[in-house]
Amino acid sequence: MTPQSAPPYRRGIRINRGQFLHHILQVFFVGLVIGMERTVLPSMSGDFGVAKGSFLFLLSFVLSFGLVKGMLNFVAGSLADRFGRKRVLVAGWLAGLPIPFLVLEARNWWWIVAANVFLGVNQGFAWSMTIMSNLDITRPQERGLATGANESAGYLAMGVAGVATGYLSVRFGPRLALFGFGLAVVLAALAMAVLFVRETLPWARAEYDEHKEGSFSGPRPRFPRGVPDHPGAKEIFLLCSFRHPTFRALSQAGVANKIADTLVWGLFPVFFWSRGLSLTEIGWLTGLYAMAWGVAQTATGHLSDIVGRKKPIVGGLWCLGGGIVGVVLSQNLFLWGFFACVMGIGMALLYPTLGAAVADISPPAWRGRAVGTYRYWRDSGYAVGAVLLGLLAQWKQDTEIAFWTTAVLLGLSGLWVATGSEETHPGLNPADESGSDG
Repeated sequence: MTPQSAPPYRRGIRINRGQFLHHILQVFFVGLVIGMERTVLPSMSGDFGVAKGSFLFLLSFVLSFGLVKGMLNFVAGSLADRFGRKRVLVAGWLAGLPIPFLVLEARNWWWIVAANVFLGVNQGFAWSMTIMSNLDITRPQERGLATGANESAGYLAMGVAGVATGYLSVRFGPRLALFGFGLAVVLAALAMAVLFVRETLPWARAEYDEHKEGSFSGPRPRFPRGVPDHPGAKEIFLLCSFRHPTFRALSQAGVANKIADTLVWGLFPVFFWSRGLSLTEIGWLTGLYAMAWGVAQTATGHLSDIVGRKKPIVGGLWCLGGGIVGVVLSQNLFLWGFFACVMGIGMALLYPTLGAAVADISPPAWRGRAVGTYRYWRDSGYAVGAVLLGLLAQWKQDTEIAFWTTAVLLGLSGLWVATGSEETHPGLNPADESGSDG
């Protein structure tokens, strides 16, 4: 093919490596922002007026984050399909600017809850757009690798931020450390988004045209049957949430894995603090979980391009649950670190694969809203987890019941995916000649 006849919006990681790497860098910044909270704030919640044993109040900051991020994931998908990915990404970084100031000036825990409302907006817009943009510019058989690389960067950054802010807080104090770290990250990310990130919506529109004209050359995806070319937001939400069995199974798995992450975010530091560990030791444990999650995703995302999506998702849910059981049964720092890594590997198996599976069966014309619906349910898991785990811990005045409950939920969620969904990888389970999921 000569350069003159080449299509203007060619898909592929190698062809679009410059933009692909810019989106990876953007999600690294996103991970740094959310990671800076994971070591210091729950451990030092007493300094912000949270009484010992007030687990539900403690987890209110995760609740506010989950509610806002979940809703804005869906909104972000709709806005991205209409106005483009880059504008939503920049809006997400603008929403992140108040976070370090609210943490610095916080007079009580409600200021932290308010900061996490802005964090939810930031994450809902910015992280969603980095994933969506990389899905736009990659080929279907590369989507596992693309989402794996994206999530890997984000969760590796989360681990780095957890360790770094643990040390910085010992050196400068929690408030000043989080303020300086957070402000520097948000300003750098905003500047790079404005200057270097390109709009990728034209790639999605070009792919839609290829499907419509019958010129699409890749494996035939299992798009849902009987859906118009341009369904409304309500129709997409109901389809992806309840009506389509595979979308439904993937969405509930998203909720389950975020309940587990709520446990790590809100109750891991409290659990380890109550067993006499220091802030830096807690930072290493939460950091090991996030870094194992982050590093392993580069391999597990690509693995799902080879073996399919379903096996890594089911295996990941069960591995994550097993790691949680290991943590609560262990009694020393080495074993806690080992099982934190097991949990991270479980997350790495399931997390990028869920996103790739949703993208596999979402037509490009409404992929943004379909991915947004899945991400709405997934991040609503933070709110579900905060209420459920907070109430259980409050009731028992102990965190262990939250660990056991989360492990059981993950086991059941894996069983649901194993028995209630189909393989979505178009190369391993293509649609019939009609192009439907039939």
